Amino acid sequence: MKTITTTDALAAFCAEAAKRPYVTVDTEFLRERTYYSKLCLVQLAYQDEDGDAAVLVDPLADGLSLEPLYALFKDHGCVKVFHAARQDLEIFYVDAGVIPEPLFDTQVAAMVCGFGEQVGYETLVRKIAKAELDKSSRFTDWSRRPLTDAQATYALADVTHLRDIYECLSTRLAQSGRGKWVAEEMAVLEDPATYQADPDDAWKRVKTRTQSGKFLAIVRELARFREAYAQERNVPRNRVFKDDALVELASTKPQSEKDLGRSRLLLREARKGDIAAGIIASVKVGLAVKPEDMPKADNSRAKLQVNPALADMLRVLLKAKTDDAEVAPKLIATSADLDTLAAGRRDVAALKGWRRDVFGNDALQLCEGQVGLAVKGQKVVTVSL
Repeated sequence: MKTITTTDALAAFCAEAAKRPYVTVDTEFLRERTYYSKLCLVQLAYQDEDGDAAVLVDPLADGLSLEPLYALFKDHGCVKVFHAARQDLEIFYVDAGVIPEPLFDTQVAAMVCGFGEQVGYETLVRKIAKAELDKSSRFTDWSRRPLTDAQATYALADVTHLRDIYECLSTRLAQSGRGKWVAEEMAVLEDPATYQADPDDAWKRVKTRTQSGKFLAIVRELARFREAYAQERNVPRNRVFKDDALVELASTKPQSEKDLGRSRLLLREARKGDIAAGIIASVKVGLAVKPEDMPKADNSRAKLQVNPALADMLRVLLKAKTDDAEVAPKLIATSADLDTLAAGRRDVAALKGWRRDVFGNDALQLCEGQVGLAVKGQKVVTVSL
């Protein structure tokens, strides 16, 4: 097995890969102690005339630049194939502002092709490539050098089997005419906004029971400070302070380090220095927010007047339609989406694009009393009313 440790070698491999219709890609990284993932290994493979062409790229090697890889990512003549690409793509976007195009995610494609919801790579390897994976190296430290033979074998398997999986799924999509379905899903992964964590929006991830404007204003400022601090210093946000401590701080409104010392949940290192100063300043800013500028909790779903009988019928319809289409139900609509429809709202993804064709049109007719459900043999079908 070949490991690339120089920019010239990477450029040569990528030049050859660019001549192929597709290249499979995977990464190994660490994130336990950092805000951003630390890229430790890149695996690449393509099919050539002599058989396999697969390499490990060592981004930790002295002097190695990933620019040849990023040039390949920008080459529209070669499809970049990943499995469950979200975290891999975030690494490349954060590092170089690059999102591979065109892009193909075999996890999404497998859901469209009837392999179930959030289907794992190991399952696809077993069902399509007819192979078994050695999982013993999955949780090893990928930053340590040299890599063991077991690590290298495990890492290469993530891209060599992926070629068989891609060819199988792309053939199925072509035969079923569902390539556009996957293309619609890829639009989310290709959108830079998917990988941008804006400190201004960080408060929306914090779960609270109190919904007063003043309380939420302090939560917003504390969450903004924590996110920006974590990004600037590349540390996990929970290493700054955890959500439960944030909510406690928004309630107690500390004005000094002495006040912080009374906190039950705040980490000891956060009670002094830059973090303490940031907390106190954030509370001060939050308290000064004018009523008209205070954030408001999104209670739209909590106030839904859901028709439970209709919601149950929609669940039956979704199961019937996705069974017929051999597509994963959660790729069409979540339980919350069905409740939203049953409450009379129409702002759900199931009513857009290919999802509308598979499920949305029938769901609307069911909601509006134009069709009902009936059992015909072993299937549930819609009947006009």
